[in-house]
Amino acid sequence: MGKNPRSQQRRTHRHTDFSVGVAVLNEDDLILLLQSLKEPPFLLILDEINDPHNLGACLRSADAAGVHAVIVPKNRSVSLTETVRRVACGAAEKVPFVQATNLARVMDKLREAGIWIVGTADEAWDSLYQTSLVGPLALVMGSEGKGLRRLTREKCDFLVKIPMFGSVESLNVSVSAGICLFEALRQRKALNK
Repeated sequence: MGKNPRSQQRRTHRHTDFSVGVAVLNEDDLILLLQSLKEPPFLLILDEINDPHNLGACLRSADAAGVHAVIVPKNRSVSLTETVRRVACGAAEKVPFVQATNLARVMDKLREAGIWIVGTADEAWDSLYQTSLVGPLALVMGSEGKGLRRLTREKCDFLVKIPMFGSVESLNVSVSAGICLFEALRQRKALNK
């Protein structure tokens, strides 16, 4: 690499222990977090996201949108790796990150707590922009290739889609997450005016 001080700095920090200072929460921690909130919960559930760049970008968007926690399955999903943290640009240290042993059980607990669970799917009938996303809410995004798993889909209260007008059939999960989170944020802010 050249003599650029930034490239030298990146090489210097390459072997830093990225797990220091980042707490990965479990299902019990999530319930305690929800009980401590002074406003309606706003959660992001990511079902089997395997690309660390996508997870990092989702964390960054979640932080920017004011999400209270990001929930992922413990298995078959990327965790807080060095790449995830680098792409998240500090959001991995700010947004509570919950690894659920059983995502379906967590979704049941969220529903019992009065949180609406809104899944995203290309084949859904309802548009994201015509759906109320205010109040206690968990947005669910599926994996990069397969979308939502069958059981995860069944645990959603309803499904929405992002209207598509071009020739592509779907968007990258991190782009979709950003669109959905900021539509929910827009609606929540409009309600509080």
